[in-house]
Amino acid sequence: MLSQKNQLIGLKADSFRHPLDLEATTALKQIPGLDMIVRNILGPLAEQVFYVENIASSVLVSEKQLPHLHQLLLDACKVLDIEPPQLYVRQHPAPNAYTFAMRGKQPFVVLHTSLIDMLEPEEIQAVIAHELGHLKCDHSVYLTPVNILILAAAVVPTVGAFLAQAIQAQLLEWIRCAEFTCDRAALLATQNPKVVMSVLMKLAGGSPTIAPQLNLDAFIAQARAYDEISNTEMGEMVKAARTSQLTHPVPVLRAREIDRWASSKEYQKLLQNHKIVYDSEAPKGGWRNW
Repeated sequence: MLSQKNQLIGLKADSFRHPLDLEATTALKQIPGLDMIVRNILGPLAEQVFYVENIASSVLVSEKQLPHLHQLLLDACKVLDIEPPQLYVRQHPAPNAYTFAMRGKQPFVVLHTSLIDMLEPEEIQAVIAHELGHLKCDHSVYLTPVNILILAAAVVPTVGAFLAQAIQAQLLEWIRCAEFTCDRAALLATQNPKVVMSVLMKLAGGSPTIAPQLNLDAFIAQARAYDEISNTEMGEMVKAARTSQLTHPVPVLRAREIDRWASSKEYQKLLQNHKIVYDSEAPKGGWRNW
């Protein structure tokens, strides 16, 4: 059974946005015509293709369909103070989750079955909250182009390659930074850094059979070795080359970042400034200020 979480009333995206996310978003806004490309060129195509691929071929979660997942969604939305998107479960062997939102359209989150099979309920909620972080921070404005470019490269290789070469590096840099912010959203929703770091560990080297045997403390210790690579110029160059084409930071780095933020005064102050707790003796509605 999941523990009662503190609801974060009036939570603003900028109050937990990672500094690298803010910096990368500012740089991305300087790309001329990006919004026009999304809305007028690739948007209509992407909307139809993603609808077929991710909605028509998935199961919509609700009170009557996988209600335990529906409740995880509602609880995470309540804590993060955000309207619930649609949540879908899709049969897929690769553990993954993603968000899609076009302006004026119903946003949705998709969870792959292989990811659900590997995680505990609170870890699934952390994944859901991570995806909610994209919506809370309005990442869909630029997250959608990333997804569309991937789609375009597959559907129309020449067009996709041309567009990708033009803005791929900045988009990938931005999305890696945005992931740090969304890990923070996962922490705010679960209010347990070990849950978030456990998800990252299982994504790095888990499976339904070995996930229970993994050692979280040992995984966190890996981050120190990863940091030590940066002590030499060659090591830093290798790290940069290794990550430049990735859509996500490496898992140990994400775990280290969330561990640091969970121990920071910034995180503790954020919880204290926003949280309210459930009180059975409170007036109708059930919530009171902490």
